[in-house]
Order: sequence, then C-alpha cells, then structure tokens
Amino acid sequence: MEEKFAYIEGAEQPISMHPKKFALWLFIVTVVMIFASLTSAYIVRQAEGNWLEFQLPDIFYYTSGIIILSSITLHFAYVSAKKDELSKVRLGMILTSVLGLAFLVGQWYSWVALVDRDVFFVGNPAGSFLYVFTGLHALHLISGVIFLIIVLISSFRYKVHSKNMDTMEMCVTYWHFLGGLWLYLFMFLLLNH
Repeated sequence: MEEKFAYIEGAEQPISMHPKKFALWLFIVTVVMIFASLTSAYIVRQAEGNWLEFQLPDIFYYTSGIIILSSITLHFAYVSAKKDELSKVRLGMILTSVLGLAFLVGQWYSWVALVDRDVFFVGNPAGSFLYVFTGLHALHLISGVIFLIIVLISSFRYKVHSKNMDTMEMCVTYWHFLGGLWLYLFMFLLLNH
C-alpha cells in the first residue's frame, strides 16, 4: 500500500533549533524571571520603610563600561569566526575573557566600597538587595567567563569556524544577555535608589 503525504500549501515548517541552544534559552528565561522577581521584591520592600539610603559605588560606572567593551570584543570575535579569521577570533576571545575577569574584580571592589561605607549584607534591606543582585550576577558571569574560555580553547583546536558556529553563537548570546542584564540592574538601581 502506497502512503501519500499531503502538504498544506502555506503551512509553516516546524522550527528547528539545536537542543543546546534551546536549553540555553530556557536557562536565560529562568534567569530573567529570577531577576524580575528580585527587582519587584526590591520595589515592594523599599515602600515598606526601614530603608537606608546610600550612594552606589562609583566603580559600577567603570564595570558597566567594561561589560559594554567586552560585548564589542566578543562581537569582533564572532564576526571573525564567520570569516574564518582564527587569529582574530582568538584575540577577541582573549580580550573578552580578560574584560570579563576585570568586571568580576570590579564587582569585588564594589563590595569593598560598600563595606567602607558601612553597608553590609545584614541589617539593611537596601544593602542586602544590592549584595544579592551583584552576587547573583557575578555568579552567572563566572559561568560566562568559563564559557568564553571553552570557546577560546576550541578556537585553538580549530573547532570554531564558519561551518561550526553553534558553540560560538551560544557563547555570544549568553554573554550579551549577561551584559544586558547588568545594564538593566545598574539602571534599575540608579532609578530606584
């Protein structure tokens, strides 16, 4: 018996996505939900009172510049990978990794600045939220730096090139997300502090 398949004209083909990319997007959605709930809780708690006002550390401006610059260097690496310019890919990945580490060091110094201003994790809800925001973001950024290093090592093994962009694309997506998340948090804190 001969099977016949009918195709409906104009019907869309199913969207296919690499399973790891799909998992990354699910993870990103989860992180967005976590930070959305935390920022909502910040606003609700701030309205209740007992909220110590303090100036945000100036180093947040520098770390924001660093994260923007790291997105630019990663985009340079991505474009270079699409053109099979491996030496530029490696340079871009090295620069992005160094900038990612510089961001983390900057976040550590922001905590030092907070302690110098007598803002601690306990005793002040405003300070507690700030430590949670920056600490959770730093935790995710550590995973991002690890991802950058994995892609860098892959580029030295000739596994990152125009015909094999999945890992690079996932790394770029995650890193740009982390950069955007930091800028959102910083603007949120500036506007609601």
